[in-house]
Amino acid sequence: MFLYKAIVFLPLIGAVIAGLFGRAIGAKASEFVTTGFMVIAAVLSWYVFITVGMGHHEGGPIKVEVLRWIQSGGIDVSWALRIDTLTSVMLIVVNTVSTLVHIYSIGYMHHDPHRPRFFAYLSLFTFAMLMLVTSDNLGQMFFGWEGVGLASYLLIGFWYKKPSANAAAMKAFIVNRVGDFGFILGIASLFVLFGAINFDTIFANAASFAPAEGGEGGEIVLNLFGMHLDKAHALTGACLLLFMGAMGKSAQFLLHTWLPDAMEGPTPVSALIHAATMVTAGVFLVARMSPLFELSPDALVVVTVIGAITAFFAATVGLVQNDIKRVIAYSTCSQLGYMFVALGVGAYGAAIFHLFTHAFFKALLFLCAGSVIHAVDGEQDMRYMGGLRPHIKVTFWMMIIGTLAITGVGIPFTSVGFAGFFSKDVIIEATYASHSPVAGFAFAMLVIAALFTSFYSWRLIFLTFFGKPRASHEVMHHVHESPQVMLVPLYILAIGAVAAGFLFEGRFYGEEYAEFWKGALFTGAENELVEQFHHVPAIVALSPFIAMIIGFVTAWYMYIKSPSTPAVLARQHRVLYQFLLNKWYFDELYDFLFVRSAKALGRFLWKKGDVGVIDTYGPNGIAARVVDVTNRVVRLQTGYLYHYAFAMLIGIAALVTWMMLGSAL
Repeated sequence: MFLYKAIVFLPLIGAVIAGLFGRAIGAKASEFVTTGFMVIAAVLSWYVFITVGMGHHEGGPIKVEVLRWIQSGGIDVSWALRIDTLTSVMLIVVNTVSTLVHIYSIGYMHHDPHRPRFFAYLSLFTFAMLMLVTSDNLGQMFFGWEGVGLASYLLIGFWYKKPSANAAAMKAFIVNRVGDFGFILGIASLFVLFGAINFDTIFANAASFAPAEGGEGGEIVLNLFGMHLDKAHALTGACLLLFMGAMGKSAQFLLHTWLPDAMEGPTPVSALIHAATMVTAGVFLVARMSPLFELSPDALVVVTVIGAITAFFAATVGLVQNDIKRVIAYSTCSQLGYMFVALGVGAYGAAIFHLFTHAFFKALLFLCAGSVIHAVDGEQDMRYMGGLRPHIKVTFWMMIIGTLAITGVGIPFTSVGFAGFFSKDVIIEATYASHSPVAGFAFAMLVIAALFTSFYSWRLIFLTFFGKPRASHEVMHHVHESPQVMLVPLYILAIGAVAAGFLFEGRFYGEEYAEFWKGALFTGAENELVEQFHHVPAIVALSPFIAMIIGFVTAWYMYIKSPSTPAVLARQHRVLYQFLLNKWYFDELYDFLFVRSAKALGRFLWKKGDVGVIDTYGPNGIAARVVDVTNRVVRLQTGYLYHYAFAMLIGIAALVTWMMLGSAL
C-alpha cells in the first residue's frame, strides 16, 4: 500500500522542498529533488499499470485509506486512493509526461532566476492531478479539481511581470470557476439523490435511477423551484451539472476561451496542461462517472453535441493562427472534442484510448515547439520563421513524428500506423456505429475536423521548417539545436507517438476490452459498440484517411507549391478570414456581455453605494462628520489670552442669565 501513496505524495514532497527551501538549497538542488521524485513516481506508475491494468487483478478496485476526512451529518468520507485500470492509465499519463516536462525544463528554464519556484509549481500541479485521478469520492475529487485550477493559475502567470501573463492566469481561473460552480452543484445533487458522495455507494444504487420502459422516469425524488423531478430526470440534471464542470476544465465550446491564452506560460507548462493534466480532468470525470452517464441518454446527447461542435470549431480556428503554440493549443481543444464525442456515444474505452495516445504526441508537439522557440530567440510567430530544417534537424524529425501521429497516418485496414491512426479513427467509426440520435451530425463534424487537423498541422511544419528563412539574418545566424536535456524527452515521447496505438489498441478498445478494464468503465447491456464498430462500411473506415490526405495535399499546395495562395484567399474572403483569425469573436463577445457589464456594475455600486451611501451615511460618513466638527472646534483654540477671557466672560454672563430666568420661573 505504501507503493500507491508514494506515487501520489512524492511530487508533493518535491514541491514542498523546492517551494520552501529552494533559496537555501539552490536551483540545481531544487531541480534534482523535484525531477528525481517524479522519475520514481513515473517508474512506480508503470509498475502499477502493468500489475493492475495489464495483469489479472480481480476483486474490484484497490482501496488505500490515507486518513479519515469528513464526518458531518450524512457525509462520511475517507481520504482514500482508488486504484483500478482507469486510475493506472491516468497515473502513467500524468507522471510520465510530468517527468519528461521536468527534465525538459532543466534546459528550457536554464536562465530563469526563479527555477525553484517554477519546479515547485510543476510538482504541485502534478500532485493535484494525482489526487484527482486517485479519488475515491467526489469530495476528494473536487479537492484535486480545485488544486489543479490553483496550480494552473500559478504556472500560467509564472512570468508575473508580463501583464498578458497575469491576464491569462486570471482568465483561466475565472472561466474554470464557472464550470466548477456546475460541478459542485452536481456533487450536491448526487448527495441529495444518493445520500452519499462515495463512488461505491453511488454506483451501487445508480441502476434504480434508470428510465423505465416507455420512457417513464420513476418516482418523484426532487422538488426544485416548483418542478417535480422523477428519478431519471433528476439523474440527467446531475449528469449535466457534472458535465458543466468537465466543460470548463477540458475547454469545451463556450468555456474554451481560457485555453489558448494559457500559452502565456512557459512552453513546458503548455505541454503539461494540454497533454496530461487539467484538460484531461474533464474527460476522466465523465469516464469515472460512466455508470451514471450510461443511464442518462439525454445527458449523453448533450455531451456528444458539445464535443462535436468543439472538435469542428477549434479546428477551424487553428487553420489561420500564426503563433506556433496557439495552433497546437487549438489542436488540443479539437482533440478533446473527439474524446467527448466518444464518451457521448458510449465508447468510453475509445475516449480514454485517445486521451492516452494524445498525451504522447501532444506533449511531443509542444516540447518541439519549445525547442523551435528556444532556437529562434523566443520568436513564436511562424511568419517570421521558415527554413529552419537544416539548422535543427532533430527537432524537425521529432515534430514530423508528432504530426504524423496527430493527423492519423497509417495504412487502412491494417495494424500499421502512428498512435492517432488507431485512437482517432476508432472514435470516428464508433460514432458512426452508435445509436445516438446525433450520430450523423457528430460523424460529419469529426471527419471535417480530421481534414482541418491535417491541414493546420502540415501548415505549421511547412511554415516553420520549409521555404526561405523569414527571420532576420542575426536570428538565423544564432539558430541552434537544443541541448540533450531537452532532446531526450522528445525521443521518449516519440516512441509513444509511434507505438502507443498498435501496442494497446486491443486492450483499450478491442478483443481484450473487458479483461483490461475489469469494470472500471461501465457499459450498459445495450451498448455493443465494442463489437459494432468493427462492421462499419469501408467508406466510413476510410473517411479519416481520405480527410488526412486531402488536408496534407492542400497544405502542401498552399505553402510549398504556391506560397502566394494563402494571402490571395485571405483577401478574397476577408470576412471569413477575420472571423476565424479572431476565434469566432468569442473573446470580444464575452468582453461585451460579461467583462464590461461587470465593470460597469462595479463602478455604479462604487459611486452610488460606496461614495453615495457609505461615505455619506455609513461608518465613513460618521467618521467624516466627526472630523468636520473637530476641525471647527479646533479653531476655538487660538492661543490668545484675551480670547479665552472673553469666552469666560460670555460663559459667566450666560450662567447668570440662566440662574435669573430660572428663579423667575
